[in-house]
Amino acid sequence: MFHLKKNKNMKKLFAFMIIAFFFAGNAFSQAPLAKGQKQLNFGLGLNSWSTPAYITLDFAVHKDITLSPGIFFDLEYTNGMGLEFKADYHFNSLLGIPKNFDFYAGAGLHYYFLFDDKNAHATDFDLQIGGRWYWNNRWGLNLEFGGGDYGSGGRFGLSVKL
Repeated sequence: MFHLKKNKNMKKLFAFMIIAFFFAGNAFSQAPLAKGQKQLNFGLGLNSWSTPAYITLDFAVHKDITLSPGIFFDLEYTNGMGLEFKADYHFNSLLGIPKNFDFYAGAGLHYYFLFDDKNAHATDFDLQIGGRWYWNNRWGLNLEFGGGDYGSGGRFGLSVKL
């Protein structure tokens, strides 16, 4: 009999913990950017053949979705640069992640060209996954991994909410 009572109590405790976690997670979680907000990102990257410096601007078009145009410069081969456009889904609302963290995944399109040769250009499509840690309400560290050749591969930098 004691064994059955213990199982009932454990089930009640487990159900209470799930409900409390759900409400606490929703009470304290929100997307890092609200719809209409912007965020500037900048830093260094790694790809299959160089070290690019990048600058992107995130536009929050939904509480969970950002669109980001950007530019990157090749630090090793100074005669090249690229343009990019990324779309990311931010999982904070879905997973109940605290607002000082940001976990996202998305896709990007990169266009790379060389200044000294009119025919030297390349287009690259990639997928990326990344995260941010905000140490205050405005500034954060950003780490991103991707599968592209030109504008992505890996990135580390800073983000600032505008």
